[in-house]
Amino acid sequence: MSSTRRRLAAATTGAVLLAASGVTAYAASGHATSGNAASGNGAPAPGARSLAGLRVLISNDDSMQAAKKSNSDGMGLYELRRAMCAAGADVVVIAPWQVQSGKGTAVTNGGVLTAQRRTALPAGYENDCAGAPAQGAVFGVCLSEGPCGGDSPSATPADTVKLALRGGLKAKTGWDRAPDLVLSGINSGPNVSAQVNDSGTVGAAIAAIDEGVPAIAFSSAGDETNTYFPQENYRAHAAFGARFVAGLRERGLLTPEFALKVDYPDISTGTPAGPPRWTSVGHGKVVWHAYEQVGADSFAIGLGFCGDRPGDPCSETVADADSAALFRDGRISVTPLTSDRTYGAKTPDPRTLRKIQRYVENDAPRR
Repeated sequence: MSSTRRRLAAATTGAVLLAASGVTAYAASGHATSGNAASGNGAPAPGARSLAGLRVLISNDDSMQAAKKSNSDGMGLYELRRAMCAAGADVVVIAPWQVQSGKGTAVTNGGVLTAQRRTALPAGYENDCAGAPAQGAVFGVCLSEGPCGGDSPSATPADTVKLALRGGLKAKTGWDRAPDLVLSGINSGPNVSAQVNDSGTVGAAIAAIDEGVPAIAFSSAGDETNTYFPQENYRAHAAFGARFVAGLRERGLLTPEFALKVDYPDISTGTPAGPPRWTSVGHGKVVWHAYEQVGADSFAIGLGFCGDRPGDPCSETVADADSAALFRDGRISVTPLTSDRTYGAKTPDPRTLRKIQRYVENDAPRR
């Protein structure tokens, strides 16, 4: 087996999955801790009511299962749900039934989507939103006419957001207007550089702003192997996210003109996250799709990594790249994104963009 395939095989439980490998039936995860939202890393927790009255839809591309020991299938979603509810938000989760990593902005063009409520939540997360009007309801969306089962195909991240905003939220929760904010994540692994276009986490956020709803995509780094995603990374990122959203809300800077992408470094080794940096999407590659011939007409799909072979396109040419801030400097990376990919397009709302940049650079939580 080549080095590319060896590293690929090790990464299939990581941030970028090319195909769902099946879903474990609902069960208590056993690796979640109970208690109130913690900020992680010694940072202060968000104010208890700093997000009071804010209606928040949460989706992701990792599913809402949270059953794998690697924490790669939705654990970050439950930490984000916990932190937002602790800050007073009214939260509903409508997320893919199975892992949909790498789906980008893909949508399903036919068939029937079923949004099935999850009643038995992962251990330790059951009562996080008990006092909120929607009680933090969690729905998984499968491509099936009838109940979702262990082998049911899944809706994509963009599917879940479009379904929610085009009638699903009203039908399932009674919300008579769009949410104030859509959050995507927290993803198992960062979404930076060239892989941003493949990211289902980002795709869900883009689907939201396409519907006129402000959106933020959150992604957290894994450990050095990128096969395990420490809970403390999710928890610190979630606490940062709640404070970050509260600051944007206080300043009137929740805008649907563009989405924000927030990538959080690995703090599980004890090194705290550096202050947030305003960044651009890098042009270099961190990982990419790799294809190895295994038969006359067959090619195994895997991930290529920088350093596997000479000539890998790893060099970053963007001075303020998200990947450099995250990996080289250990900083929280905040990047504005839009669905308009027109080269040289003018920013429709430059004043708001500049205000958010100033907030990130000067007033946002430092970690």
